Amino acid sequence: MIWVLDASVAVRWFLAQESHPHADLVLERILSQPEKFAVPELFGFEVFAVLCRVHPEGPEVFVEGMVPVLNCGMLRYPMTESLAAGASVYIGEGLTGYDACYAALAEELGGKWLTFDDKAHKAIEKYNVSHLASMDLPDEFIS
Repeated sequence: MIWVLDASVAVRWFLAQESHPHADLVLERILSQPEKFAVPELFGFEVFAVLCRVHPEGPEVFVEGMVPVLNCGMLRYPMTESLAAGASVYIGEGLTGYDACYAALAEELGGKWLTFDDKAHKAIEKYNVSHLASMDLPDEFIS
């Protein structure tokens, strides 16, 4: 299965007050098996924006810590007509345009969106395209 990584997972790698052991396990898996992960291109911009807003050295942390992850081999997916069409379904369920793109990418790739965003996950839970990382991780992340 391919996992569509949400920015809410990545920011936990860099913010002590947001750290979570599940996020750390995801990072380990990304670095060892990047082919099992994908992100919409907006992912890097979202992580950069959050780090610049809440981390005292946001731009430097992004370049040193996030750019290597972005370049490790995971799929970086552009905005396409089909992704926009798929996202519209999730916008109709109450997701933001950003979150809808993550969900639509997971659907398009036959994977799951891995997020810490409880509200977004609950809004589209019936579609079975998201996984709430704060609750648990699938066995493949732990073994």
